[in-house]
Amino acid sequence: MVRVFGRLALASSVAIGALTAGGGFGAPGVSSAYAQSGGITVRGNQRVDDETVRSYFTGRGPLTQSVVDEGIRGLYASGLFSDVRVARGGGGIVVTVSENQVLNRVAFEGNKKVKDAVLAGEVQSKPRGPFNPAVVQADAQRIQDIYRRSGRYEVQVEPKTISQPSGRVDLVFEINEGEKTKINAINFEGNTNISSGTLRDQMSTTESNWLSWLKTSDVYDPDRVNADLEQIRKYYLNRGYADFRVLSANASLDPATNAFTLNIAVEEGQKYKFGGVDVESSVPDVDVGTLRGKIQTSTGSTYSAQEIDKTVEAMSLDLASRGYAFAQVRPRGDRNTADGSIGVVYVVEEGARVYVERINVRGNTRTRDYVVRREFDIGEGDAYNQIFIDRAERRLKALGFFKTVKIGTEPGSSPDRVIVNVDVEDQPTGEFSVAGGYSSQDGMIGEVALGERNFLGRGQYARIAAQFGQNVSGFDFSFTEPYFLGSRVSAGIDLFVKKRDETDYTSYKLDTYGGGLRFGLPITEEISIGARYQAYQQDLDIPEEYKQLTILRDRNPLNTGPGDGIKHRTNRGDNPDRASAAIFEAEGKRLTSLAGLSLIYNTLDNPQTPTLGFYAELKGDIAGLGGDAKFFRTTFDGRYYHPLGWENLIGMLRVQGGHIKAFGNDDLAVLDHFAGGPDLVRGFEPQGFGPRDKYFRASGDRYGIGSPNNDPLGGTTYYGGSAEVQFPIFGLPKEIGLKGALFADAGSVFNYEGISSIRVDSSRHGLLTVNATDDKKIRSSVGASLLWNSPLGPIRFDFAKVLSKAKYDETQVFRFSGGTRF
Repeated sequence: MVRVFGRLALASSVAIGALTAGGGFGAPGVSSAYAQSGGITVRGNQRVDDETVRSYFTGRGPLTQSVVDEGIRGLYASGLFSDVRVARGGGGIVVTVSENQVLNRVAFEGNKKVKDAVLAGEVQSKPRGPFNPAVVQADAQRIQDIYRRSGRYEVQVEPKTISQPSGRVDLVFEINEGEKTKINAINFEGNTNISSGTLRDQMSTTESNWLSWLKTSDVYDPDRVNADLEQIRKYYLNRGYADFRVLSANASLDPATNAFTLNIAVEEGQKYKFGGVDVESSVPDVDVGTLRGKIQTSTGSTYSAQEIDKTVEAMSLDLASRGYAFAQVRPRGDRNTADGSIGVVYVVEEGARVYVERINVRGNTRTRDYVVRREFDIGEGDAYNQIFIDRAERRLKALGFFKTVKIGTEPGSSPDRVIVNVDVEDQPTGEFSVAGGYSSQDGMIGEVALGERNFLGRGQYARIAAQFGQNVSGFDFSFTEPYFLGSRVSAGIDLFVKKRDETDYTSYKLDTYGGGLRFGLPITEEISIGARYQAYQQDLDIPEEYKQLTILRDRNPLNTGPGDGIKHRTNRGDNPDRASAAIFEAEGKRLTSLAGLSLIYNTLDNPQTPTLGFYAELKGDIAGLGGDAKFFRTTFDGRYYHPLGWENLIGMLRVQGGHIKAFGNDDLAVLDHFAGGPDLVRGFEPQGFGPRDKYFRASGDRYGIGSPNNDPLGGTTYYGGSAEVQFPIFGLPKEIGLKGALFADAGSVFNYEGISSIRVDSSRHGLLTVNATDDKKIRSSVGASLLWNSPLGPIRFDFAKVLSKAKYDETQVFRFSGGTRF
């Protein structure tokens, strides 16, 4: 027999009328002495024993009407019974029950988009558990909700039962998934200062287009839409619109097209700038002057809620570090609509003396508890501070280990205690990647990598990768512990091997293998320092065609052939492919042992696709802690991103520079010099500009000085600057990931400080001399780029026109690079 349940839960009868019809148990508080002695008779039970049923009525004192009612409710709540009746009989009570059937099997049919394991984890009906029609209907609704969250609003779920022997039943959920319900359009109303396209770019929800088969972001999910509305609100608040609010957000479904239209009405309000900024304190002994140094909001700049939050956090951390555990910083705003300014006063006041009683971590099935707890700057027993709670929530979300992170509180065991509940949901953190791409220097390249961002649930990062290509192959392994010895110091180890063949840009083969240790310490949210040690060995090998010093040349211009009686004369001259003396000097194995420090400042809004903020890194290295190399090296790289006022138009300025200097009596090896190429000024080949070993031969001289193939030498100093404007390509969906860019580059590499000559054999021409052309001229170029955030990773196409160059520089109009994981 197959029973089909309708949309409404089946009603079960509760028959207790026999009690009241017979007068019940008398007046409240009066009970039968026989009943007190255990006169409870149980009937109708087959699997549940008598004592289990009796336990719902005993142990609560006299069997009053309220006790019997509570017992009946408890039996129903157990889910074991479909019917419960209680009546007087035999001097006590008789409890007659009808047991629910037992679920033999729970199955799903028709589900293709959601796996059985996912559905089984959501439903409450379980094999070997009781069959409860109300629970079954609730399970059917849960299954519908799962599908609707993935955009399938036409889903239909029909629970059916199949009776089996011995009171067992099979439960089957028949599912008609239906088509995916997409979002045809996202419309904004009331936005006069910021375009609808810009607002749509702030949302993770997208409109359906011809790429919908590749994505799931174009389905209607109320939770995701609410999160998007919060992102839009933050976007406005960080750009001066302090009065912004979302008036409404309505999704209307068109049954004809099975698609939603999302209409969002907003009120932008006036745009403000910061007025006067000051600090006040009602807490004794607080140094207001010190706190003023923590202010990140400045008079006259555009109002930004984010800058206020950063100031409040910086002040709170400073107060806590100086012993003011309960001091709170509250920003007070004073709007002046006449001049469009908001004055902000940061008020320091004594907060309530509340302590953290306990921190509960819930929902983590894989990540260890301590990985979550270590992101908190407060612990059990410390003073409660909401600023620290918010900071921990941001850190946990930034880890990328969890699908959701929610931190809430509940009252503790006393009025001055609070319990912090951290609810998280783990998500996959492993990655297997196959990469492909092209490099102007290395040709076609590929990579296979296996990584884990939350290794064994300990929050550690591990990665192993192998590279292969036309001119390069290699292997590398890295492991990072973000909390070394329980502190906020990250520690990592790297091992690497790289083999590179000769190319059009290099006249040698180079094998590099080694490893290193690194440490990182965050000073603030924006500033961090790093320390590292590396030891690596380079093995440079010059192929025979580049190593041969001389070749034989025919001095007779006429080739009359054999037997003509003319004696052909030959002469020896320089091999036109001979490598530079600097490369001969670097041939063989060379060990480099170096230590370095880095200072990093990072305020980028997005590390992958930044649109706002500044990134700067200053690095210093010293080689000579053993090994063969001895030098000091300093480099700097700074980038600044800022919107330019037009829709999705992003400006970027970049400054680079570096210097290296050998110490002791050693010359600097050619491999340690900086090379001038497209990473500094686009439009030039790799090692395309900078000092070069220019060949020179006097008239009638067989052997000249320098390298006949003009090998690049590199320089000890470089600098460069770039300006770039990135923009969307009109008419293309943002999901494609294509952007355009216009750029201008300028820079230079100069000052070769390697060897001047080397003797390679005892012959007359065995002394090779370097003829370094050291032109300090600034190279420059302009061009256009196509940037593609492809499934293979970021790929870039550069088209450049060189505006200024030196005589022997080598240029290239087109450069194609990129291709990482997919």
